[in-house]
Amino acid sequence: MSHPRIMVLGVQPGTPPFRIVEIDGQVVGEARTVTDVLHAAAAFGITVHDLDDPDVVRWVGGDKFTWTLRGASWPPQDQKQRP
Repeated sequence: MSHPRIMVLGVQPGTPPFRIVEIDGQVVGEARTVTDVLHAAAAFGITVHDLDDPDVVRWVGGDKFTWTLRGASWPPQDQKQRP
């Protein structure tokens, strides 16, 4: 198994929920979107061409589309905007 430089850990509770991003084994920040992951990578000189390439990014606890806790919806029901 390869050891990609970027690891995106599972969704953490928060407002909004977030995922911790590690680069080269060090925690570098939180991501709330895929764009945040790309910005973190760029800050460390990493250009990501394919977020699905396991040699580049390892997604833990979900894939690039997983940004909420299981069984939870975002935004919470009491915070949704009304028409």
